[in-house]
Amino acid sequence: MCLVPAPWLGVCQSTHYSSKMNIEKINKIIYEKPNLSTALGMEFISTPEDDTCMAKMKVDERNRQPFGFLSGGASLALAENLAGVASSALCPGCACVGIEVSGSHVKAVAEGDTVTAYARMLHKGSTLHVWNVDIKDTADELISNVRVTNYIIKQKK
Repeated sequence: MCLVPAPWLGVCQSTHYSSKMNIEKINKIIYEKPNLSTALGMEFISTPEDDTCMAKMKVDERNRQPFGFLSGGASLALAENLAGVASSALCPGCACVGIEVSGSHVKAVAEGDTVTAYARMLHKGSTLHVWNVDIKDTADELISNVRVTNYIIKQKK
């Protein structure tokens, strides 16, 4: 699915981007009201590196498929939500919408395990952010690799 924002929303003209993720700001955005991140059990955590963001998610009844493994769709949702929150935190006064998500799932994760998603920015433009998201299990083995592109727009006041 491709989401193209309506032209009247405009492009964010902010020229100041932060490089550090503010975990308090991220959690305020996420936990302000119920959303997909909270429904799937995502927990956003801080990282010391610039232009990076991390989240954890326990594999349970909220995000597993019927055979007891993490759903590929839940992995993609984790990656897109993480990249979207990270873009929003880096661009104050802007909203960020995913316009492309593609991923490869290389290993199954059983219910009861916890996955960690690590997002690293590949491109930080005035209208587009591109993120690489690696999702790993508790043994630090790669589960999924996801590329997310976000479109940056001005928030309506």
